[in-house]
Amino acid sequence: MKDCVAKPEPKLLDCQSGQVLVLGMLLAGLLALALSRYFVVSQTAAARSRQMHVLDAAAYSGALVQARALNMLAYVNRSYVAHQVALAHLVTLGSWAKFGGMQASSHVRGNPPGYLISMLFGPEHGAAYRASLRAAGLQRHAESHGELADAYAAHEKTIHQLLSAVQHGVANGIAQARAEAINAVLARNYPAYPPSQFDLSFDDDNLPGYIQALQGNTGSPQRLRNLVMQSVGLYRFLGRRDFTAVNPWQVWPACPHLRHQLRRRGATLLTAQGLWQSIDTQSFHALRFNRKVFCYYREYPMGWAWMAAGTSRFMAGSAVRPPADSIQAEDFWRFASQGITAGLFRHQGNRRANFRAVRQRDRWATQGLPDYYDVNSARAAGVLRFGLTFRHPGLDGLHVHARSAAETFFDLPEPRKDGRAELPNLFTPYWQARLAPVWSVRP
Repeated sequence: MKDCVAKPEPKLLDCQSGQVLVLGMLLAGLLALALSRYFVVSQTAAARSRQMHVLDAAAYSGALVQARALNMLAYVNRSYVAHQVALAHLVTLGSWAKFGGMQASSHVRGNPPGYLISMLFGPEHGAAYRASLRAAGLQRHAESHGELADAYAAHEKTIHQLLSAVQHGVANGIAQARAEAINAVLARNYPAYPPSQFDLSFDDDNLPGYIQALQGNTGSPQRLRNLVMQSVGLYRFLGRRDFTAVNPWQVWPACPHLRHQLRRRGATLLTAQGLWQSIDTQSFHALRFNRKVFCYYREYPMGWAWMAAGTSRFMAGSAVRPPADSIQAEDFWRFASQGITAGLFRHQGNRRANFRAVRQRDRWATQGLPDYYDVNSARAAGVLRFGLTFRHPGLDGLHVHARSAAETFFDLPEPRKDGRAELPNLFTPYWQARLAPVWSVRP
């Protein structure tokens, strides 16, 4: 530094001391430090914001996978119902085919004769009886290796081999599929890090125990069976087939209120063990008179069939052993001694035809109603929820962590017509996904 020289006017020192430079350098250093820290903070905030968006997307994806899995289980359950309705139709068709074949054989034998049915109950019943001749031989389709039995076996295979395997796989793989979807989202947004290095944990996860496996045949509650019966009730073909035609003439003066009857009985039933069976019978009940026992009915079977799936050993109505198959008169006391007259006027079915149906029954192989999945009754009021905590390395060795939560919930697209609320279930595919508030303290 050069020496200061005094000048005349104005009296100023012609020199620079340098003290301000020191202060300026200190201030510049502070500004640089603040700027660098601000940059780090802003970068950390940006990283955390990005991490929050990524974690929200991952959580939503996990909830969406859960929703799709539950909807898939619902579709499988509805497929179970559809196949059970098809099985009910097939077993009924088998019963009708055999019933028509047996009625054709009765018409050929003239037991009872067709003209008698026309004379007593009208030409339409006689024409229907004669039309059964065209059903001769149809009973072969209802045999254990017939076309209808093969179609029944195909539905059984689809239910118990294909759909059951799909449902078990989906139900048991929800947690793994959810984790894979979440890791896929994280890996897509953080390609420099392998998924094995992600510090991810689940919080408040109520997936375990949310759905439960139920037995279709003997389990409780029998939700699948109830829905099957509701669906079957929509088809008149599967309903009761009961009709009684009454002859208008007075037969015996001793009982003027009684007439000859033509009874058609039939039904398609699902047993308590989940086995389908179909019963069809028709008999001519001739009114007879005996001085000792008064008036009674003598039954002449016209057509009969009982299609039993599985090992069904019982059927609706009473089955008794008939003493003879001929329409010709036989000794009444022999007839009564074998129990045919017991409760004749209380029983309005076809006992002799029932017996023949049991004696000539056909059995189709079946496993009954399948096992299925539904929402646990104790958890049905709540949603399927889980939380995520994610930690990821940031700048300067800082670990940024974020939390997110998502829910899978059940919501009908429109209210029920009966005004009642429907609890979450796995029979209607209305499961959706959404993000949820993060709980600092679990309620």
